[in-house]
Amino acid sequence: MNEQAQPAGGPLFNPLSPDFIRDPYPHYDRLRTIDPIHVTPFGHFLASRHAEVSLVMRDKRFGKDYVERSKRRYGEKIMDEPVFRSMSHWMLQSDPPDHTRLRGLVVKAFTARRVEDMRPRIQEIVDQAIDAVIDRGHMDLIEDFAFRLPVTIICDMLGIPEDHRETFYNSSRDGGRLLDPVPLTPEEIAKANAGNMMAQMYFQQLFELRRRSPGDDLITQLVQAEEDGNKLTNEELTANIILLFGAGHETTVNLIGNGLLALHRNPDQLALLKARPELMVNAIEEFLRYDSSVQMTGRVTLEDIEDLGGKRIPKGETVLCLLGSANRDPAVYPDRPDRLDITRPNVRPLSFGGGIHFCLGAQLARIEAEIAIATLLRRLPDLRIDDVENPEWRSTFVLRGLKHLPASW
Repeated sequence: MNEQAQPAGGPLFNPLSPDFIRDPYPHYDRLRTIDPIHVTPFGHFLASRHAEVSLVMRDKRFGKDYVERSKRRYGEKIMDEPVFRSMSHWMLQSDPPDHTRLRGLVVKAFTARRVEDMRPRIQEIVDQAIDAVIDRGHMDLIEDFAFRLPVTIICDMLGIPEDHRETFYNSSRDGGRLLDPVPLTPEEIAKANAGNMMAQMYFQQLFELRRRSPGDDLITQLVQAEEDGNKLTNEELTANIILLFGAGHETTVNLIGNGLLALHRNPDQLALLKARPELMVNAIEEFLRYDSSVQMTGRVTLEDIEDLGGKRIPKGETVLCLLGSANRDPAVYPDRPDRLDITRPNVRPLSFGGGIHFCLGAQLARIEAEIAIATLLRRLPDLRIDDVENPEWRSTFVLRGLKHLPASW
């Protein structure tokens, strides 16, 4: 990167700085304009325009290569760390043929048909959450509302017994740091290992339970696939359940929270959506585009790439795709991309990724957010967010979301 490109305010990409976490979008704007394929201090190639981001996610010359990528970053011994070994089995981090096999085992649980059938259950959970607080006149929209819905749904889908769920409702939401492009400290790795071991112990017990008493749930399905020998090892089973549990709620919590904040920061859009509830489906796409709950995804070059946005990238390099930046690229959204517009035509956010790793639960997340936000607007029409200006963001970059969002009515 040339020296002139260095902005006055320090490095072009410093994703864990408070300023960046509060509002990454001006930083993205600068990246797209000044250095659209930017090389970070860690030697990663950073793609910030829509064209390159969508290409990298879909092109077979880019893959995950997780084990080698992690060794290059942390040294040969990194796969001895339980949390890294577990993540190496995630379908999210694997390439074909492993990816194809793992995804094939769970995809049936997420078909459009099955997800549509969950609408009444989703509605019931949302109504229960509101019933629990309606007389108090105030709540934390994250903890009391956004969080409980997707956690309950993923517990339902996985077959986690009712009397085990309190632990999951109270569990901390700090796993997101594992995905950030800034290397983890030894302390962070130790903490992540401990969390991973706890989860492994819990799910191993649950697998035993489901072997003895099968249910109509995803864990029962996967335990049966594991007994099928060539389909799934125990380590793969555990890792992917941990992945589905995390992915199944983290991003949806953030979609609901970020969407509600965006609406309340744009009272004209809030009023329009209350007046025209039929706009909700398009509004969800716009929330996804406007402030994506996943800001970045990564790939590794599986061969030399001669030209990506004017740069040559050798084989084995990491390319980070800035989804949040691509979603506001004026080349694709010429009409004021930094504005929230729930009537915007042709919104096709990249927030769910693309290619073979396109989010399995995309449709489920959309429906959960749609029912949650619509019900809240209908049942608590005079709800106000206490502080729309300075909400408390979580200190992670890849998973963008709020720690708390107090509101009253």
